[in-house]
Amino acid sequence: MTTMNPVENLATLIRCPSVTPAEGGALAALEAMLVPLGFAVQRVVMSAPGTPDIENLYARIGTEGPHLMFAGHTDVVPVGDAAAWTHDPFAAEIADGQMYGRGAVDMKGGIACFVAAVARHIEKHGPPKGSVSFLITGDEEGPAVNGTIKLLEWAAARGERWDACLVGEPTNPDALGDMIKIGRRGSVSGALTVFGVQGHAAYPHLADNPVRAVIALADALMDPPFDAGTDDFQPSNLEVTTIDVGNPAVNVVPAKAQASFNIRFNDSWTADTVKAEIVRRLDGAAADQRLRPGRAPIRYELRWAERPSHVFLTRDDRLIASLSSAIEASIGRVPKLSTTGGTSDARFIKDYCPVVEFGLVGQTMHMVDERVAVADLETLTLIYETFLARWFANAGI
Repeated sequence: MTTMNPVENLATLIRCPSVTPAEGGALAALEAMLVPLGFAVQRVVMSAPGTPDIENLYARIGTEGPHLMFAGHTDVVPVGDAAAWTHDPFAAEIADGQMYGRGAVDMKGGIACFVAAVARHIEKHGPPKGSVSFLITGDEEGPAVNGTIKLLEWAAARGERWDACLVGEPTNPDALGDMIKIGRRGSVSGALTVFGVQGHAAYPHLADNPVRAVIALADALMDPPFDAGTDDFQPSNLEVTTIDVGNPAVNVVPAKAQASFNIRFNDSWTADTVKAEIVRRLDGAAADQRLRPGRAPIRYELRWAERPSHVFLTRDDRLIASLSSAIEASIGRVPKLSTTGGTSDARFIKDYCPVVEFGLVGQTMHMVDERVAVADLETLTLIYETFLARWFANAGI
């Protein structure tokens, strides 16, 4: 059964150029791996105005509970300058014990290993005494509109229920077994437009420079710190990511300035309370006369990004213990339980069942020469196979 070999599985997937939003043959390849194992596979296309159609995949083996979901994505980011790669980004070439290719770690490698783990489990024990499903999107690296969030809604509307989920994102910073993600910070983004009065730079009394104002507002957003962190999360952090004026003339005071920002917030906040704190800071800075004596209040407009990501923390002992013990039994390392990093599709899955994330080492994700150690593919497959057995055993079946 070739699907038991994670290296072959990954090579097949890498050779599918599934750059968001293209399916690129990756879901077809995955379907061809899963059907011989006994999975019922459905390919579902999701659409929304103003966004590309996205093909997704849902596969399940078994009809009874408990039900374990594996979630991930086959879409990848663009390769950038292909000439800068030392190996063809879609050739899955192996050199010095490393497989090169876009998506090798983020996250076709995790999918390849979980398929191999399930195949080995079935060969040794037969089909799971319960159910295993794959929920795979082609829209994680894109706008995430027609992917996991809609596929979950689609499956739930058809009666699918899950007891736990493992997301195969590359969670380890340095070596396999370093880290399991058991939650994620929330994320809110916004954009400011600050209004002034255009005029000649030599006659500032006749103008109102919005650059002074946008600097004041940006400073208020970043200082003081929002909090000092909590037992489970690092401190919330807001970054101003752009300040743009679009003014080509050095002797003209511009009419407006714009800034964008993003905050990653911990469980001290909700999306609504952190938004309220941001507005409080902006209004306070807008009324301050220090940078603009006689010109306050600052006139600004705030626009929130359409959809925030909500903070969450998984507390499912069976799921976390099964995975942690599988890692320790397989490689002798006790993983750190972490909530660091950015967001993932786990932010959608947490509304349906407990979810954790564990996959390959992420040092080269999104980089030129993205690559994975071939030995890590075998090790991760062993961890996943051990986890499968322990999770179902801990369920008492």
